[in-house]
Amino acid sequence: MRVVHGIEVFGIDLDANSRCTHWNSELDIVALKFKCCGRWYPCFECHQAVADHVAEVWLQSERDQTAVLCGNCGSQLTINEYLNCRSTCPKCAAAFNPGCEKHYHLYFE
Repeated sequence: MRVVHGIEVFGIDLDANSRCTHWNSELDIVALKFKCCGRWYPCFECHQAVADHVAEVWLQSERDQTAVLCGNCGSQLTINEYLNCRSTCPKCAAAFNPGCEKHYHLYFE
């Protein structure tokens, strides 16, 4: 666990911007709050490795929930804000990894 902008983020080998051992490019600066436990993780693989339960996805009807943390500025985004941000933090303009879109189904319905 590491505190990132005042938020406890769980995972493996985390840095100050929420990068982990699995995803650690310059663009991998997002942590996600998992619906199942309310804990923040940088990726599904860290959740699998650290949590003692199966991950749940956020429902489409819950896209107004705050569940995404920008590891650059610490802003907490709603799921809708994140899904519509075009891989750029709407608060600080930091670039997010556009490849994360391939894994949205693991987090969001």
